[in-house]
Amino acid sequence: MARDCALVAFGASRPLIVLTNDDGVSSPGLAVLKQALEPLGDVRIVAPDQNRSGAARSITMRSPLWVEEVELPDGSLAFSTDGTPVDCVRMAALGLLDRQPDLIVSGINLGGNLGDDITYSGTVAAALEGIMLEIPAIAISADGYHAGYDLSVPGRFARRLVSVVLEQGFPSKTLLNVNCPDRSWEDIAGARLTVLGKRIYGDKVEYRETKGRRRGYHIYNDDLSWHQEPGTDFTAVAEGWISVTPLHFDLMSHEALDALQGWETALCTWDGD
Repeated sequence: MARDCALVAFGASRPLIVLTNDDGVSSPGLAVLKQALEPLGDVRIVAPDQNRSGAARSITMRSPLWVEEVELPDGSLAFSTDGTPVDCVRMAALGLLDRQPDLIVSGINLGGNLGDDITYSGTVAAALEGIMLEIPAIAISADGYHAGYDLSVPGRFARRLVSVVLEQGFPSKTLLNVNCPDRSWEDIAGARLTVLGKRIYGDKVEYRETKGRRRGYHIYNDDLSWHQEPGTDFTAVAEGWISVTPLHFDLMSHEALDALQGWETALCTWDGD
């Protein structure tokens, strides 16, 4: 059954597009994204001062957030903060800038954000914060990033995607998670709307060393795979397509709520406990 989805319309004036990432303000992906989107709006950058990959939705609560204006390679200025990607979006939306952002674009991440990986991603978390603040948001990632990767490919697609949403509107309370395969622009098969795939992690706890009374372990490694299912972001990227996955922040399990209704009496009966 088709479900209604309201579209957020953009005004006739030039939009304010705020860029952020989790790779840091000096990331080449951020520079490419800025260059790609500047023809479409007023682009401002609020990004972490260092790599914050894996920061997910962490925020800074017990210390002040320091902000510095730094000069980018093209001579323009950006806001660099010691906060997380989520901090950057909140600062941009809640008063750091002279007006409210019309669109948040997070990336270009130096690596993919596919399937279950999005739950750890600072790139996707920044976009999630945008939609929590009712600002349309896009996260864009370069899957399989390596030295020599042609970042102009995800940059060109970002410009095309933003052009489309500025003209046609943006799905309300939704972010678009984009992953680009490691291919030249001419070799890209196209773009597909996809669902989240399922990651297979090969992580295990490995003892590494002892220092006094402390023992060091390593958990995370690169032994990753994924379930090969049609229609997923993993499958699309593997076949040379750019994957576009709509995501939202509704964590509520309505099915479980219905199934657990019978528990209320038992949970409220504590005589004799």
